[in-house]
Amino acid sequence: MVAFSEVLRDLKDPSEIAFKAAEIVGRSLGASRVGYSSIDQDAETLHTDRDWSCPGVESLVGVLSLREYGSFIESLKRGEFIAISDVRNDPRTCGAPAAVLESKSARSFVNVPVIEQGRLVAVFFVNYADVRAWSESELTFIREFADRTRTAVERARGELRLRELNESLKGEVVARSAERDQLWNLSQDMLARADYSGMMSAVSPAWTRVLGWSEAELLSRGYATFMHPDDMPPTLEAIGRMAESGRPTRFENRIATSDGSWKYIEWTVAPEADGVNFIAVGRDLSLTRAREAELEVAREALRQSQKMEAMGQLTGGVAHDFNNLLTPIVGALDMLQRRGIGGDREKRLIQGAAQSAERARTLVQRLLAFARRQPLQSVAVDIGQLVQNMAGLIESTTGPQIQVLVDVAEDLTPAKADPNQLEMALLNLAVNARDAMPAGGALTIKAMLADNQPGLTPGLEPGRYVNLSVSDTGAGMDEATLSRAVEPFFSTKGVGKGTGLGLSMVHGLAAQLGGALAINSREGHGTSVVLWLPVSDSVPESSVASEAALFAGPRGVALLVDDEELVRVSTADMLDDLGFRVIEAGSAEEALQTIAGGVAPDLLVTDHLMPGMSGAELAAKARRLKPHLPVVIVSGYSEVEGISPALPRLTKPFLKSELAAILSNLNPSPR
Repeated sequence: MVAFSEVLRDLKDPSEIAFKAAEIVGRSLGASRVGYSSIDQDAETLHTDRDWSCPGVESLVGVLSLREYGSFIESLKRGEFIAISDVRNDPRTCGAPAAVLESKSARSFVNVPVIEQGRLVAVFFVNYADVRAWSESELTFIREFADRTRTAVERARGELRLRELNESLKGEVVARSAERDQLWNLSQDMLARADYSGMMSAVSPAWTRVLGWSEAELLSRGYATFMHPDDMPPTLEAIGRMAESGRPTRFENRIATSDGSWKYIEWTVAPEADGVNFIAVGRDLSLTRAREAELEVAREALRQSQKMEAMGQLTGGVAHDFNNLLTPIVGALDMLQRRGIGGDREKRLIQGAAQSAERARTLVQRLLAFARRQPLQSVAVDIGQLVQNMAGLIESTTGPQIQVLVDVAEDLTPAKADPNQLEMALLNLAVNARDAMPAGGALTIKAMLADNQPGLTPGLEPGRYVNLSVSDTGAGMDEATLSRAVEPFFSTKGVGKGTGLGLSMVHGLAAQLGGALAINSREGHGTSVVLWLPVSDSVPESSVASEAALFAGPRGVALLVDDEELVRVSTADMLDDLGFRVIEAGSAEEALQTIAGGVAPDLLVTDHLMPGMSGAELAAKARRLKPHLPVVIVSGYSEVEGISPALPRLTKPFLKSELAAILSNLNPSPR
């Protein structure tokens, strides 16, 4: 034991201690192999880092399954000391395990279990290659050496863990110091240590980044000298209260920058325990204030958007109702004019009524355009051709004092738009430009391709567009007028000189087409209104044939469906004039009953939004009963959900010529 104590004196490694103990026991007893190994009780495995063995005997370093060597693992779990003289004769090892043990030079062996908190954690083992009757003195020697080894190994492991903990603590202290220094140097907030007498003893680099002052300048002057004169008294008062109360406080003030400006700083200050110094953390509020301003602008834009959306829903609903009211009026007046009813006076009255109805129709279309609810027939449009076709009308509208200039780029890509609505928008913009130049001037209509870069036009996706602009050299608009230019019913023309829906209609049209409207104007320098229209991959279709060729196909039975009786009467008259025999139905369900009853219509003309079944649903069911049935959907609203793009749509109110034009593109089924 004395020799073992002397051996242990200079050893610190637990594995080395266990090996030296095994070597002493092995040489003293002439054993084949000795070791101190850990055990996984649940897995029943032996884990050996290093053992001692005599020459020619295999080491057990590694992991072994104890069940392969017998059932003595159960004895070890119970903490029993095991001494086996011959593995062939012991019931725990006889049979196949005995052969395995003999192959490992362990014909006899001693195992001393190590139990901690009721669990088997290690074993001190001694193996002998032949049969050996272990004497009592040998077993006592092994038991005592096993206890000494366990104590020495565990002490060494504890010291090793303590050394590792100390090293880890030292590393953590170094890391924390580095983190503190990094925080001090990299913090975007201004950190400082100051005293109540008015001087700072330490400032972080953020002071220089935020304010521009050098560290020497900041530490050589009293901190009050950097404060705005109006903010100095309340700031010093707050610091004084903190000194008295001993509690942290917060406040804001303005601090001078090296270039002579001021910055708002939010301060958090906390006293130190010495009663002399305090710590201050300052945050630059410039970015926060700017973001707050941006947020307020966004909130105002949202409020305006919500207001415009609410007005849009209101005007869209009212306009839809007006379309239903105007349809029989426009249809009746159109019929009276076509048939030449009445004398000259009556004809003039009818003509005046028709003109008023047309103005009302235009007003409703503008309301729907503003509300983004007008039914659009978006197709590929040759913008250059459309502008050239409109140039003559615009010149006659603007008068001789206005010079109309047209600048269309060559090989202009087609735009995706509704040509009729776009013509109305262009005419509206031209009239606005004319009214802005009462003394004359120049009106320029320009069309070209343009790329919308991110952030260039708010609310518009980046990409390529067709730009259609109308510019004038008139009075221009001030900022207040420009900010309200697209509001509905806002006008600077005076009472009775405009509806205030022109620009809002164009704005709504652009948005509904997937484009945008941009207005550039300066008071006294004219105005430029730019329509951003999405480009189209399609080729523009040729114009509709002449009226003489309209709907040259065979006539037959037309099934007319509308829940408004007056609309049905007006439309039925037009269809009758076009040579159809008309059958009317007040609902989609009634129309289906008519078809199911044996009527085979050659044409179906149906309103879309009706109580119960919609016109689109009626069309689908009618075509299941009569495939290839030509269908025209009539609507005074932009609601297109469920309507197949292949179904022609007619916008209320409409004239006989417009109905005839849409029918000319159909191919009614033969009877």
